[in-house]
Amino acid sequence: MNKKDTQSMIPNAGGVLQELTMRTKLILRLFADQRVSPWAKLVPLAGLIYWISPLDVISGIPGLSAVDDVAVLWFVQYAFIELCPPEVVREITQQISFNGSVADGHAVDESDIVDGEVIDVTGKEGH
Repeated sequence: MNKKDTQSMIPNAGGVLQELTMRTKLILRLFADQRVSPWAKLVPLAGLIYWISPLDVISGIPGLSAVDDVAVLWFVQYAFIELCPPEVVREITQQISFNGSVADGHAVDESDIVDGEVIDVTGKEGH
């Protein structure tokens, strides 16, 4: 898989908090998915253990001790998503991009969405 395919797998959510929320949902759903290898699931667990442990790669330099935590967490989430089957990542990403809308356990297809408007034919306003 080339770099362009990976980038299109996780669409830009529009902002830092939205992107963080989307990635968190993706990671949690991938972690719960039976199709993802148990070995791949060790990656986020190891990152979480590192994050809560008192061990720091860069210690003693004020302000930089948090940088290694952020760098490790970023690397862990990136590596975990890359280790998951691409078709599973695409499926879950599609579900998340539709705000988690799922019909009968399947992601909602864009062709199933109907755009319309409501017109009050009774002529009454301000119910």
